[in-house]
Amino acid sequence: MSTDRPVSRALLSVSDKTGIVDFARALADLGVALVSTGGTYKTLKDAGLAVTEVAELTGFPEMMDGRVKTLHPKVHGGLLAIRGNEEHEAAARTHGILPIDLLVVNLYPFEATIARSASWEDTIENIDIGGPAMIRAASKNHDAVTVVVDGADYAPVLEAMRANKGSTTLDLRRRLAAKAYARTAAYDAAISTWLFEQLGETATPSRAFGGTLAQGLRYGENPHQWAAFYKTAQGANPRPGVATIRQLQGKELSYNNLNDTDAAYELVGEFDPARTAAVAIIKHANPCGVAEGPDLLAAYEKALACDPVSAFGGIVALNRTLDAEAAKKIVEIFTEVIIAPDATEEAKAIVAAKKNLRLLLAGDLPDPKAPGVIVKSVAGGLLVQSRDNAVVDAMDLKVVTKRAPTAQELTDLRFAFRVAKHVKSNTIVYAKDGATVGIGAGQMSRVDSARIAARKAQDAAEAGGWAVPLTKGSVVASDAFFPFADGLLAAVEAGATAVIQPGGSMRDQEVIDAADAAGLAMVFTGVRHFRH
Repeated sequence: MSTDRPVSRALLSVSDKTGIVDFARALADLGVALVSTGGTYKTLKDAGLAVTEVAELTGFPEMMDGRVKTLHPKVHGGLLAIRGNEEHEAAARTHGILPIDLLVVNLYPFEATIARSASWEDTIENIDIGGPAMIRAASKNHDAVTVVVDGADYAPVLEAMRANKGSTTLDLRRRLAAKAYARTAAYDAAISTWLFEQLGETATPSRAFGGTLAQGLRYGENPHQWAAFYKTAQGANPRPGVATIRQLQGKELSYNNLNDTDAAYELVGEFDPARTAAVAIIKHANPCGVAEGPDLLAAYEKALACDPVSAFGGIVALNRTLDAEAAKKIVEIFTEVIIAPDATEEAKAIVAAKKNLRLLLAGDLPDPKAPGVIVKSVAGGLLVQSRDNAVVDAMDLKVVTKRAPTAQELTDLRFAFRVAKHVKSNTIVYAKDGATVGIGAGQMSRVDSARIAARKAQDAAEAGGWAVPLTKGSVVASDAFFPFADGLLAAVEAGATAVIQPGGSMRDQEVIDAADAAGLAMVFTGVRHFRH
């Protein structure tokens, strides 16, 4: 038996009417009877098309401001009736139910409604009920019914019908049904997420996540992995970053580009552009250099000096509008991505000379204090947590050593802890004069991170022709407490004079004693910044 199914009757009910008249006209030319609702009916009627209003089909008027119009057996029976099933067909004849072979629905614009900060009442009214019910019915019965939820699929449906004497193929119907269920799932996720946010609820009994495809990617972290980027419903204040970027030039962004760019922009967002210019250079989601300065050029040069070798092929994030001076310097070495809130016309022209370099403008900076949700997949489930929105400027720093840090040391300690928040654990960050001078990331032992960061500083000193590494006279930040004094002693050996760490170890006193013996100043934050 053929799996092609003829389309004789179509029900069209769309919020976004882009392309619907042309699509309906093409269906009519193929001999399809048109049924429609409310505004869509009026649009098609005004275009001169022969169309039946759904109220005529059901024998029941639309009511309650349009809330009740398609929730009727003559609609759902027409969508759900199994073709060729004697019982279903007998019931349809008895109750005057006509088959509906094609459903075209796009939903009330709930996501757009929350994006414009609509009132509670307006937002609730933009929750579609009949649309998802019809979509799910048609999708379940995709053996016979074709369902379209995206105007991009008008053309493929017409192409299939023209190639198959007015019929659609089973393969097409299955793909459209899968897409339709994904759409209703994302729609419901947006609604439930918004409601939970309004209620201030977090670890709820059930949690839904959904998104809309923003970009199909060539591959994932490795060429044998498939990948895609989906945007979630953001509400009235979308978080600036990879979901808001405008790409001016360069190659298509890859999975790793997006992941690293997100890490870079989240880090640079920690620095208030009204206070200082700041630049972060990222490689494999870890910073290889971060600095602040009076302007972007000075900040970039200081950031680059931390680890010029790792910076090759990295991601550069800036917290101010990219200017010509900074652009000239950045393009001197191979860079994958530059991301900034904006760029001057002169800077754009300079970057344009590097055709493969991606220039991304995000429009604004992410707020490091803003709440949010982080999701990570694990075998058989999802780990969900709130975003780490703790900021060092709001922390009550406690001096625990005999010597208190100097004003300059305290400034650098805050800087280092701000950076440590964005380095993979275990984390050690050496900083001096508002710039990282050594970074140790992602080690199983904290003492190893301290030693690796010091070794990086030595390598940078050799590359720069400096007499001593910049860790001499630096401060050091640890993302979590020192479980033993050995990590702190490694920092002392590297030349650090002050330490910032969360504290909270059962051996805190041992570490404090070691700091006092070495003449170090140490402060506790009481806040840990693990990042796995």
